[in-house]
Order: sequence, then C-alpha cells, then structure tokens
Amino acid sequence: MPITGLSFLLFALAAVVLYYLFPKRLRQYVLLAASILFYLTYGVRMAGYLAATILLTYLFGLWLDRLAAFRPAAETKEERKRQKRANDRKKRRVLALSLVLNFASLALLKYGGFLAAAVNSMLGTELPLPHFLLPLGISFYIFQTSAYLIDISRGKHRAERSFLRYALFVCYFPQLVQGPINRFADLQPQLTAGNDFSWDNIQHGFLRMLYGVLKKAMIADTLAPIVAKIYGDYAAYPGIICFLGAALYCIQLYCDFSGGIDLMMGISRLFGISMQENFCRPYFSVSLSDFWRRWHISLSSFFRDYVYIPLGGNQKHVYLNLFVVWALTGLWHGASWNFVLWGLYFFVLLCIERLLKKQLPKIPKPVRHILTLLLILISWNVFYHTDLGRLRESFAIFFGFAGSGFTSETTNMLLRNNLPLIAICAVGCSAIPQFTGNVVGLLCAEKREDGIGHKVYAGLTFVFDLALLALATISLAGSSYNAFLYFRF
Repeated sequence: MPITGLSFLLFALAAVVLYYLFPKRLRQYVLLAASILFYLTYGVRMAGYLAATILLTYLFGLWLDRLAAFRPAAETKEERKRQKRANDRKKRRVLALSLVLNFASLALLKYGGFLAAAVNSMLGTELPLPHFLLPLGISFYIFQTSAYLIDISRGKHRAERSFLRYALFVCYFPQLVQGPINRFADLQPQLTAGNDFSWDNIQHGFLRMLYGVLKKAMIADTLAPIVAKIYGDYAAYPGIICFLGAALYCIQLYCDFSGGIDLMMGISRLFGISMQENFCRPYFSVSLSDFWRRWHISLSSFFRDYVYIPLGGNQKHVYLNLFVVWALTGLWHGASWNFVLWGLYFFVLLCIERLLKKQLPKIPKPVRHILTLLLILISWNVFYHTDLGRLRESFAIFFGFAGSGFTSETTNMLLRNNLPLIAICAVGCSAIPQFTGNVVGLLCAEKREDGIGHKVYAGLTFVFDLALLALATISLAGSSYNAFLYFRF
C-alpha cells in the first residue's frame, strides 16, 4: 500500500472515522485492527516476524517487571543486601538475554549476508550468502521494543499487562514503517486514552499531512530522477554539476524522510495522538553536533540514552564511546561498508569538533553554517554509494581530478542564465521565509483578537493552506509512486 498513494490516504481516513464512531473504551482496538490490517498488506510473512517480536518482548517485559519490583524480605540488613544483589544480577542476565534474542532477528535478516561476505573476504572461505526478505520497519520496531525492555529494568515504568495494548504500542501504524522511535511512557497513555474528537487536532493533522505530501511528491520525487541521472553517469558531467547533484540529493533525502514523518505525524494527530518530533530544521545547523540534535532525533536520543551514557558518556572513555555509537549508527542504516565508513566519518569529525570546542565559537556563525553544510554534503555522498569504487570516482570528479574537469564554458553559461532562479531557491532555503511569516504573525497579533489583524492573519492562513492543498492534489495526481528512501532501513 503506497503511503503517499490515494489508497493509503483513504485507509487512514476510514480508520479515523471508525475511531471516533466507536465508544472511547474500544477505540484502542480500532487502532490495533487498523495497524494489523495495514501491515498485512505488505505480506503475511513480514507480519509473522513482527508478531514474534511482540510476543517475545511482551513476555520478557513481564519477567523484567517482576524482577524490577522485587523487594528483599529478609530480617537482617546484610541478608537484604545479598538478596538485592542476587536479584540485580538476575535482572541484568534476563535483560541481556532478551536483547540478544530481540536483536538476533535483526542481525540475521539484515546483516547475515553482509557478515558472511566479510568473513569470506577476510578468511578466504566460501560461506553461502543468505538472502532474506527484510521485514518493513524492522530496524525501528526492534529499537523501540528494546528501549521498552531497558526502561522496565531501570524502573522507569511498569510492564504493560495487556498483550493487546502492548501489541498496539509496537505496531501502531503511523510509526511502524519509518519511525519515529517512540518511548513507551510517552506514547502508550495516548494510545489507550480513547481521545475525544477535536477540530484543532483535525486541522493541524491535515496541515501536517499536506506538508508531508508536498515534501515527498513535489520535491523529493521531482529531484529523484535528476539525482539518479547525475549519479548514474559522472563522466558525462563536469565536477560542479556533480557537486550540484550531491546538493540536490541532500534536499531529496531530507524531504523524502521528513515528508514521510510529517505525513505520519499528521495522521497520528487526527487520532489526537502526538509522537516524538524527528526533525528540527537540520540544515540550519552551525555544527555537526548541532546537526545531530536536529536530524533523526529519536534515533540520536536512543543511542545517547541506551548506548553512549551507559558506556560512560562524557565521564570516561569518551572517544571509545563515540566510536561505538557511530559504528552502530552507520550499521543501523544498512549492511554495507559505505554505511560503516559514513558512521566513522562523523565519529572523526565530532572528535575534532570536541577537541576544538573552545575555538569554534569564535568563528562567525555564517561561516560555521556553510562549513557544516559542506561536511554534511560530503557525508551524504558517502551515504549514497554502496559501491566504494564509485564513491572514490565521485570525489575525484567533484574536485576536478577526473572526468571533464570541474567546470566548462557551457556549464558556466547555464549557471549565469539561471542565476535569478538559483538566488530565489537560495532565499527559499534560508530562514527568510519563516522570519517573514513570524513578522506578519506578530504584526497581526498586535491588534485585538476580534479586530482587523486577526481577520487578516486568518485570511492569509486560509489562502496559504488552500494553496498547499491544491499543490498536494496536483503532486499526487501527476506523479508516480516512489518508495520512501528510509523504507530500506
């Protein structure tokens, strides 16, 4: 079921209508039924892997909950301490076993072939390379269920006693295919509350959906063939065009991923359910650490809370901790050496940034912003190429060391002729449009609520939303379906 297709949108709207038609106590089961039906459209086999993960983590959650709630009952203080230490050891062993079993399916299905190929390359063996069907969203729901188990063992919340309610937390369809990675304590109360109908939720939900469809169908899918054409034949273009193709890929990747998130966040808002934000204007960052506080926020916070801090965080073995986190971040994105290289690229740069943390603030913000964007552009070029030979070739052409040089007279003429359009696009990508909107909003807000300012602002907002609706409709009607890039993760 294509997520930006009409069939999915009709499915989501039907689920919303049924949700509010049913009594409040039954609405969580409407969500569960809709989520199961949605996932079944991608195949029974995929749903089987998901069901196994739900059952496994549900049972381990109950076990860990009993261990976390243990209170020593011995008469002497020393005996109570001994019982507590024994219980803590058992809890750690149970948690370790649950995580090993949970991640085993991800390791086998996603990394089995990659690991076998690596062993064959290093040892000269001829191990068969397994090829498995990768379940949709497995990287997301494995991480979400693992966070659930760890939080129970830490005593942050109790285990969910109802199997159906827990199943809804894992397979809630707006979060299932590409995140965000939600925490149980934040999401579960909303899923089971039976939220009341609210026009405010409907309005904001539809508007967020429009943003998502526009980002995906109008921007990402429009850029996709251009990027594919440039990346498909580097030798035919000068370096500056290849550099431009890499910049377009940055925009495509952001609009594709954040567009999908916006669409799902909007659908979730229609049910009155808010999920964790996953993006906060990442390309406005002034450093790489700032970028990773804004990009894929739920994944970054997962590695921070469940890997980096438990390893010692900023207190001890800082650089080793960073190495582990970024190696795992690279591998999370895919079973390929370029993703490992991509993760280590950020590890090295963040270590340098950490060493220079006193000097960097002295550099003007615009300079830091441009430098950060250049480093991000290079990183996405590494991210794109699963063939390391093609990756080396792309960088050689980027900087004019191969192909037809860095630029040409024809290229220069095209750039000069399109300079006004490039300038408009640059302004559109800056903070100027948002700043203008904020100024208009503040000017209108200075008037009384029933005065002309309020009416002008409401009119402008209505016209803007109507224009978005028209653009989204045109984009959906005039484009073919392209799968979301993050579906493969």
